Order: sequence, then structure tokens, then C-alpha cells
Amino acid sequence: MAEEYSLASTEADTFLPEALQFRPSTPLVDIGANLTHESFQRDLGDVLARAKAANVTTLIVTGTDVAHAKQAVQMAQQYAGVYATAGVHPHDASGWNDTVAQEMRQLYRMPEVVAVGECGLDFNRNFSTPEQQERAFEAQLALAAESGLPLFLHERDAGKRMQDILRSWRNDISQAVIHCFTADQETLHGYLDLDLHIGLTGWICDERRGHHLRDMVRDIPLDRLMVETDCPYLLPRNLPAKLKGRRHEPALLPWIVKEIARWHDVSDTELGAATTRTAQRFFRIEADA
Repeated sequence: MAEEYSLASTEADTFLPEALQFRPSTPLVDIGANLTHESFQRDLGDVLARAKAANVTTLIVTGTDVAHAKQAVQMAQQYAGVYATAGVHPHDASGWNDTVAQEMRQLYRMPEVVAVGECGLDFNRNFSTPEQQERAFEAQLALAAESGLPLFLHERDAGKRMQDILRSWRNDISQAVIHCFTADQETLHGYLDLDLHIGLTGWICDERRGHHLRDMVRDIPLDRLMVETDCPYLLPRNLPAKLKGRRHEPALLPWIVKEIARWHDVSDTELGAATTRTAQRFFRIEADA
């Protein structure tokens, strides 16, 4: 049976400054938490407890390769309210082969796995060549069509090619979310025209590179919008207090919701409730109290 998590120590209870201890009235779903990252190994239980204290009751842990997907599944088996995705990130697409495909196929049969991904295209860094990325991406689209699972997608500087590929697969796959969306308005509307969902992060809180999203937020219908931390990355830069270590974590999701709600011109409660309903429907999961 999955275990509940509670604050295990005084340190856990005081890790976040009081100004960063947010608790919204509505439960939230963090659709993208990289909790298999090594920075969470020492205090994962405390991190989960702080998330629950912040009313972030459901966490989707991102699996970016076979090893991390298996770790995410183990986490989901151990903790209530935690689920996993399983995929191969475009950075690692050069390692895609038949053995990886078979291991992914087995993972998709597990009840803890709620999406195919993180997969997609990243033409910004090209740690794998575009050709390798497209090969691995299309293979995972085929597995998504086979399994019926929704897709958790990564895209950076590859919007047009991503849309072309998704358009050719759109009748075969179920739902898909562009996680950590950071692109321009034309790309956003292209994804919405394909009936995709959009995941927003603390990028919108970054005055150096994320303010362009503020003018676009209202273009995203609430039933197509989800929220995420992408922790430990993308710590919001406009937090009202400094966080020691600067590691992002799910307990800070309510601050991101507050920022998105401001620019969507709705209340925090309305945006939180809507994104939670959307995430539960998208990932086919029950509400976690």
C-alpha cells in the first residue's frame, strides 16, 4: 500500500521561509516534477511532505529514460498521490533502440505510468542529432498510439517540425501536452489548433526571458491548461523570499499558479481548480486528498 508522507523533522518544517509557505484553498496537480533528480535523494520524504502541506496533492514524476522512468514508478508505488511518466528525452534520443522500445512497452502496462514521455524535439542544444531525435520521437508516438496513453512532450526551438510530425499522427494518438511551454504566440496557436494541452511553469516569473508569456496566457483555455514546477529546475525568480540552495520543489507550485492566474485574469482558486480538473482528466487519475 502506498504510504502517506508527513513532515519528519523540524528541519523539514522550517526549510521554506514563512513567506514561501503557500497553501491554496484548492488541491493542485504538479504535472512535471523531476523528483528522480539526485538533489532529492537525501530529503525526498520531506519534499513530498512540504508539497502536501502546500496542498499540492498529486505529483506526476517525469521519466526521461528507462532508468529514471523505473525510479519514477518505484516512487509512485511507494507514495500516495504520485504517478510516473516513461519516455526518452530528445537529448538522449541517440540511445533509442529496440531494447529501449521493449522496456518502454512493458512500463506502459504498469498502472503507475500515466503518460508516454518526456519525449519530443530539442533543436536548441542538439545533444542528439535532429535525425536521431525524430526517429526516437516517432517511435514513441507509435507506442503512445499502441498503448492509448497521453503524451508528455518536450519542444525547444522546433515548433514547426514538431507540429508537422504531430499533425501526421494526430488521428492515432490520444491527448498530448506540450510541457514547459516557452515559445511564441504563433507556436502556441499551432499547438492549440492541434487540440493539444499546454503546461506552464515558473518561466512566466522570469523577467529576463519569460515575460512574453504574460500576454499569451489568456489565449489558453482553462480546460487545456496545466501547471508544473519542472523542479528542481526553473525556480521562480520573483519569489517573495530567498530559498537556500535554490532548488525548486513542488511546494512552490501555488506561487506559479498565482502568477498565471494574475495574467489569465482569473482568481487563484479558479485557475487552480480548473488546472487540477484538467490534469485529472488528461492523466485519467482520481482526485488525491
